[in-house]
Amino acid sequence: MSSLSINNRNFYNEFVFLTSRSSGAGGQNVNKVNTKVELRFSIAFSQLLSEEEKELLRTKYPNRINTENELVITCQTERSQLKNKEKVVEKFYKLLETALTPRKKRTATKPTKASVAKRLVNKKITSEKKATRQRKSFDQD
Repeated sequence: MSSLSINNRNFYNEFVFLTSRSSGAGGQNVNKVNTKVELRFSIAFSQLLSEEEKELLRTKYPNRINTENELVITCQTERSQLKNKEKVVEKFYKLLETALTPRKKRTATKPTKASVAKRLVNKKITSEKKATRQRKSFDQD
């Protein structure tokens, strides 16, 4: 991983924004104004990402990447194009952050003696319940 933080890099020059008419409620505004914003980010041609980071993005978000190797993010929740644009950029940085932060390794732990004893007691109670059910069904036949 590179030592640069995601927030210190300005990807804005590498974004391509497309707008279209949003679907859903909104009355005349929806029919007239292109409020839906789609952000396209070319992973292959990015100058700010290392090869490792590009590969991480490809593996973590295969469903968000199209055939031209672009990461595609859309937003149409707001009624204004500007707000949707801001939200799309925010989503992009969140996706990058989650993809590029390494996951912590899980350390294996042993269950405590008390938890093992509690589990065994519960198993015993459950098995006794089921055993009494079986005896009742045989007695009725």
